[in-house]
Amino acid sequence: MCNVCGCGEGEVHIDGHDPHGHDHGHAHEHDHDHPHGHDPQGAASLDYGGGPARAHAPGLSQERMVTIEQNVLAKNDGYAAANRAAFRERGTLALNLVSSPGSGKTTLLTRTIEALAGRWPVAVIEGDQQTTNDADRIRATGAPTVQINTGKGCHLDAHMVGHAMEGLDAGDSGVAFIENVGNLVCPAAFDLGEDAKVAILSVTEGEDKPVKYPDMFHRADLMLLNKVDLLPHLDFDVDRCLEYARQVNPDIEVLRLSATSGEGMDAWLDWIAGRRRALLEGLAGELEDRAARVRAAAGEG
Repeated sequence: MCNVCGCGEGEVHIDGHDPHGHDHGHAHEHDHDHPHGHDPQGAASLDYGGGPARAHAPGLSQERMVTIEQNVLAKNDGYAAANRAAFRERGTLALNLVSSPGSGKTTLLTRTIEALAGRWPVAVIEGDQQTTNDADRIRATGAPTVQINTGKGCHLDAHMVGHAMEGLDAGDSGVAFIENVGNLVCPAAFDLGEDAKVAILSVTEGEDKPVKYPDMFHRADLMLLNKVDLLPHLDFDVDRCLEYARQVNPDIEVLRLSATSGEGMDAWLDWIAGRRRALLEGLAGELEDRAARVRAAAGEG
């Protein structure tokens, strides 16, 4: 459940099936504050991002919201750890693609799959509130794809992804793309067991998105600035956008590309290859360390 939007109240379906089969009931408290403020021009303003919960839900105190969020995220983190172990067992690089609706995420994903054809196994977990439209586009590339429809839910969680993995023949030593529900708020809080979060920002959205939705860009490993072929037709300040992104996340990597024109796609594919190589080298190192410990223990015996 999302402590702000209560999105766990909707139904979740994975390729037409409900993986949960249980209800969520919560007691409601009614003591809460209404924060008020005034800007320098005298216009009233409301800020619900204060307090320990940094959010507001009718009928819930800040303390109750914090408790609920901690419990929900702790349970999610357990599922995420299991997902991460499963991905690592297969030697699969898992990338969580996040963005607002209309960023070009699905088009970028189909172009990426086509470019990777024949290099490594590729599989996709596709998240949407309703329809299989995007999953159908991805399946047309030949990549194994599992659709998750979240109903009223505004993000994927690790439990959903774990169920999707059960029916996904991703192959070994490949790449698994998790296309999250279009939303720059709630997906930021939920670890899915991925190796990296990739935030996709279209130049049609405005350069201030990183500071308007700081949690997402703070947690992202990479920001893809998409649709750069449209820059000559837009009033979009690229330098300011990058400044904003690094203001909330000094370590974020940034690549500029266009899924339509192909500009910057090679750099994106190289980034994927580098992360995959680092993962496999790390796993090989862990195996070697384990073997060395076994040899040492046998020698001591």
